[in-house]
Amino acid sequence: MAMLTSPLALVQTVPPVTRTFTVATIASSALYGWCWWRGVEPDAAYFMTLIPGSCLFAPWTFLTSALVETTIFELLATLIFVPASLKYLERVWGSVEILKFIVVTVVASNIIAFGLNWIEYMVLGKAELFLAMRYHGQMALQIGLLVAFTQLIPEHNIQLFGVIKVKVKTLPMVYLTLSTILCIVGFQNPWILIQFGWFVSWVYLRFYKKTTVDSINGVTYGDRSDTFSLVSWFPPFMHGPLTILGNTVYSLATRFNLIPTSSSDIEGGAYAQVPGGARAEAERRRAMALKALDQRIASTSSAGGPSSSNGPRNSQPANMARTDSGGSSQSSASTSAGSAGKSADDFSKAKS
Repeated sequence: MAMLTSPLALVQTVPPVTRTFTVATIASSALYGWCWWRGVEPDAAYFMTLIPGSCLFAPWTFLTSALVETTIFELLATLIFVPASLKYLERVWGSVEILKFIVVTVVASNIIAFGLNWIEYMVLGKAELFLAMRYHGQMALQIGLLVAFTQLIPEHNIQLFGVIKVKVKTLPMVYLTLSTILCIVGFQNPWILIQFGWFVSWVYLRFYKKTTVDSINGVTYGDRSDTFSLVSWFPPFMHGPLTILGNTVYSLATRFNLIPTSSSDIEGGAYAQVPGGARAEAERRRAMALKALDQRIASTSSAGGPSSSNGPRNSQPANMARTDSGGSSQSSASTSAGSAGKSADDFSKAKS
């Protein structure tokens, strides 16, 4: 009986959104595989995956296409990474916020992919660009989860395959680089979704995710810290052009009230460093403080190392000299006392 209740108890510990989303992914992927086995895959693809040429007649596929993994390898990769990540974030953010994050990341990425395919069709005139492509899977959500981890625990170290040790903040760009290479080679579907998922998830977490900080600041939106800015994702030589572009777009978006603001934004210019709970905030602050402390220690040791090392060496002979002089003084004093005592004894004998 204990063996039967243990898996059930384990499932019950999983937060509701994570549990439901995982079950829906397994069920939808299994249904698609069964349709492929029965030879009705084209019909299943029309109703379950996002086909740019027909998705306007099946608008639910902008969301449900993420639940379909068409190969066993894609399904295994999704089940290894996504449920565990959703479980962590749901406990930090809450069920409502993680559900909103999933919907925004998946739907917005698919909408951008839909628009890109229509632009390609109008420019190149190839019908297969929007009739043959079937967007599916959770690649957009996967990189969105990596972006969320970069926001919460950027300095956390993990080991890939037990050998490669990397920081969390480097993983999104590695995945993005892989997507770029595969898209250039010709595998646009579904790897292009990684590009869109990265940008959509960053914009949402940067400007739109609602966070309740405390009773004073009330509700704030997004994470406006410098460590989560757009230029932080790119090498230094790109910071100048990206800063100009980002400031221009931000000014236009603010003018048209496309970005929500809070009382703390208007009154003091303060922003929530990490939307998502006190535990995540404390962990990120600790990581940043440790990094700053390491840099200060390194700079201090490199600047004042030689002088500090000479100090004890120079002072050591002086201490030894003082010790030797003190010892010689004590020995001379004892010798003088002994001589005085001997003279007194001789004087007493001579008198007697």
